[in-house]
Amino acid sequence: MESTYRRTDIMYVPALLLFAVFVVLPFCDGARIAFTNWNGFSQKYAYVGFANFRRLFQDENVRIAFANTFAYGVGSTLLQQILGLAYALLLNLSFPARSVARAIVYLPVLLAAVVMGYMWYYLVQYDGALNDVLAAFGGARRLWLSSRVGAVTLLTAINVLQFVGISMVIYLAGLQGIPAMYYEAAELDGAGSLARFRHITFPLLQPALVTSITINLIGGLKLFDVIMALTGGGPGYSSQSLATLLHTTYFGSQMAGYAAAVGLLLFMSILMCTVVLQIVFRKREVQLQ
Repeated sequence: MESTYRRTDIMYVPALLLFAVFVVLPFCDGARIAFTNWNGFSQKYAYVGFANFRRLFQDENVRIAFANTFAYGVGSTLLQQILGLAYALLLNLSFPARSVARAIVYLPVLLAAVVMGYMWYYLVQYDGALNDVLAAFGGARRLWLSSRVGAVTLLTAINVLQFVGISMVIYLAGLQGIPAMYYEAAELDGAGSLARFRHITFPLLQPALVTSITINLIGGLKLFDVIMALTGGGPGYSSQSLATLLHTTYFGSQMAGYAAAVGLLLFMSILMCTVVLQIVFRKREVQLQ
């Protein structure tokens, strides 16, 4: 038996080696570059200590991107949970064309985010389809992306519409894993639909809730493609996320060292949010037990 375990342990070695070569080593090298003034292409650079990080916390553009990043992450996550659970509850019912309805909700997930961004780009332009509809009903044309609030709100909504299908699938799997006998017993006790949802469905969906929130939050915090396609981070830096700011700093300003520091800030933000979520939901599971 012990030899079997040893042979099984050896099977992990190739995966660990690949992870070390393609994830751990590049991450360590990126962390090293964050302490330099490298411009991204020169063979010569110097170590500047914590200068990039001091600049990071004084940069107004970083503060804007940091706030936007959490707006994208938290806003998308909250809306995706509400809509995803609502879709799951509805599409878990038996009715004609249920499979078609599920496919329609999930279909945007299959599109590349940059494609979704360009689709909406042509919809929300001043002479785009959305303003054409408003004008047809006597409304005034609007500059949907002219303000920071408008751009961030629209980008968050697009991210929700594209990836709500992931939450729906996760919640559907959770709903289908709840034994029917619980609902039957609740009905015999006279529990209504709201009571059954509160005392049976929602508590037993906690594992699905944790999974959905974690996936959605990480995806929202590293939002990149749709921002670059729809606004390019503008107007100015008003709709930048940390991911797009990293790209702009590296390729636009040729400040690879500073961009690496931005990347570390993004990594630490995602890591801290994930750890906090796991701690909160672990306590929640203990209380439910």
